[in-house]
Amino acid sequence: MKKLLFILALFPFLIFAQHNTDLSYYLPQDITYNTNIPTPESIIGHQVGQWHISHDKLVQYMNALAKSSDRITIKTIGKTFEDRPLLLLTITAPKNQIKIETIKKEHLDATNDVSNVNVDNMPIVVYQGFSIHGNEPSGTNAALLAAYYLAAAESNDVKDLLEHTVILLDPSMNPDGLQRFAYWANSNKNKNLTSDPNDREYNEDWPKGRTNHYWFDLNRDWLAVQLPESRARIEAFQEWLPNILTDHHEMGTNATFFFQPGVPERVHPLTSNKNQEITKGISNYHAKALDKIGSFYYTEESYDDFYYGKGSAYPDINGGIGILFEQASSRGHVQESSNGLLTFPFTIKNQFTTALSTLEAAKNMRVEILNYQHNFYENARSEAAKQKKNAIVFGDEKDFSKTYHLAEILKKQNITVHELNADFTAEGKHFKKGYSFIIPKNQKNIRVIDAMFEKRTVFQDSIFYDVSTWTYPLAFNVDYSEGAYMDKAGDEVTNLQLKDGEVSDISNYGYVMEWHDYYTPKALNAILNKELRAKVALKPFSLNGKTYDYGTILIPVQNQALESNELYDYLKEVAKNSHVEINAVFTGITQGIDLGSRYFKSLDKIKVALLVGSGVSSYDAGEIWHLFDQRYDITITKLDVNSVYGADLERYNSIIIPSMLSSALSESATKKIKTWVQNGGTVIGYENTIKWFNSKEFAKLDFKDKAKVPAHNITYEQESDFKKAQTISGAIFEAEIDRSNPINFGYKNNKIALFKSTTLFLEADSSSYNNPIKYTKTPLLSGYISKPNLEVLKSTVPFKVKSLGKGNVVSFTDNTNFRAFWFGTNKLLMNAVFFRDQL
Repeated sequence: MKKLLFILALFPFLIFAQHNTDLSYYLPQDITYNTNIPTPESIIGHQVGQWHISHDKLVQYMNALAKSSDRITIKTIGKTFEDRPLLLLTITAPKNQIKIETIKKEHLDATNDVSNVNVDNMPIVVYQGFSIHGNEPSGTNAALLAAYYLAAAESNDVKDLLEHTVILLDPSMNPDGLQRFAYWANSNKNKNLTSDPNDREYNEDWPKGRTNHYWFDLNRDWLAVQLPESRARIEAFQEWLPNILTDHHEMGTNATFFFQPGVPERVHPLTSNKNQEITKGISNYHAKALDKIGSFYYTEESYDDFYYGKGSAYPDINGGIGILFEQASSRGHVQESSNGLLTFPFTIKNQFTTALSTLEAAKNMRVEILNYQHNFYENARSEAAKQKKNAIVFGDEKDFSKTYHLAEILKKQNITVHELNADFTAEGKHFKKGYSFIIPKNQKNIRVIDAMFEKRTVFQDSIFYDVSTWTYPLAFNVDYSEGAYMDKAGDEVTNLQLKDGEVSDISNYGYVMEWHDYYTPKALNAILNKELRAKVALKPFSLNGKTYDYGTILIPVQNQALESNELYDYLKEVAKNSHVEINAVFTGITQGIDLGSRYFKSLDKIKVALLVGSGVSSYDAGEIWHLFDQRYDITITKLDVNSVYGADLERYNSIIIPSMLSSALSESATKKIKTWVQNGGTVIGYENTIKWFNSKEFAKLDFKDKAKVPAHNITYEQESDFKKAQTISGAIFEAEIDRSNPINFGYKNNKIALFKSTTLFLEADSSSYNNPIKYTKTPLLSGYISKPNLEVLKSTVPFKVKSLGKGNVVSFTDNTNFRAFWFGTNKLLMNAVFFRDQL
């Protein structure tokens, strides 16, 4: 009865919140608003919070607002994969708009070598970003209100704010995900709202709206900048170097509201105490604003400022202050929670309130924060000057494309990069001019360089909200040395370009292509799709003074679908599009295996299916989809787990199963895949899927148990952290590789750096040739792993291949395609697909 009375008491509030929520529910009412500025409802056709804003309506409103207000300019800074515009509004006083380029220049000058900077009269720059996760929509819906308020409010306080602030408002950081979620929430909304969490409205279908088109978490791509949304955002960020960046998110329905600072012990050591002190100062404004409207919140209890690849930490290494907001999510329009009924408008109101409290803090703390940024870069330059002659060199003399893409990331982070002036050797590694780059340590962004290249194995805390390391040269599997000197540097790179692919000559005998370059799978796929014959070399050989490594591709001229001249013209096109070098050969006699040797194995056109759907990791699936579709132009079929039983699997010779719950596939679908493998197919599984392989008798895998650490002197309060400390949140480990095994074709070194985020450990086989990839006895390169689990990991293997009937079962304990920037291990999957019959 008490519960019923409570719900009845709330009912009038719900009616108001859902059906009569006009602007007075959200906006300060002690000021007037310019009636010439269109309200959101007048353009989008509904009150804010009544429906979930779709991206097309958001764009419509923001353009209308910019057209009607002299406080706002708007531009499209990029496009998503689905061709939706990425908008950025610049909001400031009209007199500032007139001289905005001058303001920008003066702001950037203050971060450069200007000793007499006076920030007293400079505007502060605040970047406000909303809903980088598409199904965390209260942020974007609050952006409607924030933009309207800043355009229409007529109070002296707002006018003063705009005179002293430049606001860069990013209303939807993930348009594709937002559109996907808005469709879901709106299409499942009842006229008579239900708060039952079991309702379909609150249970999105796979892959949900959190991610972008290829199912990437865009909030992990600020450093790697591999996705179009990130590239546009980082370009805008670097163009301005904002003083504050806010990142508006949502969390579980039963939570309240979180704002930074996070857990003090979980701040990256490169982030200064002053940064955290200012963050704490700003947080007082959020607390005051939320107290005023009666909203509960917490701070310094969870989340962290460790991984610089997410939005709330990225500014910290770029002289700014990053602030994370996390609002409990209604996940629809109104939902039951442990804190009572949570309405969508209420979540929007909290986000809008803290957007304004950020601006109030920025205005009042303006001089302090501007001085902080100026001092940040002044101190960074002082640190860099001490290393005037020092440099970092990186490269791969066999693979320029991979090297290029690392240099590309550095350039996008405003890091200066030089060519080499000559070949040289450092720390036993050879760096070839034209295939390597050198980074001066004496430059403005020295701290970003440190953050990207550091190897760290000692930590203040053993709990991480995200990965514990991200060392870029290890991720790219390039040779590098931090002990280089600038006397090896040539010209600064101002026009970074991939190499022009070429075919050395026309031949009536054959062509060979080494397998080292990153884009050779793209080239080989194009060749096989043209119905051309190609073979792979299982042993090295030398010809015309050049040594060709394991995995070299041979394209004969005879018995092809194209005549000799046509073949040459087509291979030139392939080489150009794939940036690879293809060499003509005129004889079959070599040093080593001859070109007619049985150690050249014929290759078939690849036909690949990727399992997707409920129970499959959308992140892992998206990374694989993106790799095939965007990087290699390889057509891949996304096969839903619910469609497997009725599908014609004979259309495929490889099926890739990302990390998957054991319950994702029915018994009938499981049996069908097993029969397909027995008949000659290759199934490739990652992470949890390999446990499914074992349990369903696809392959007998010998798992090694993770360490069992006794919980001595651990209190009830400490239990959660104790358990988290035994996980691997993301670390990098060294493995030895057998380069003669086809899974390792294309790698020139005998060791490789592998990313690991699971506690899956496979025992090595007693026969060494069955262990083509094996962790070393001292495997930890960078990141956190508990000492007991490190002992377990030593000398285990991350890869196994087992035969099943006529087919193969390929097992990877960990993701080889992590977040699209782990270029260094992408080829392992390509090798498993192209050379499946040779494994």
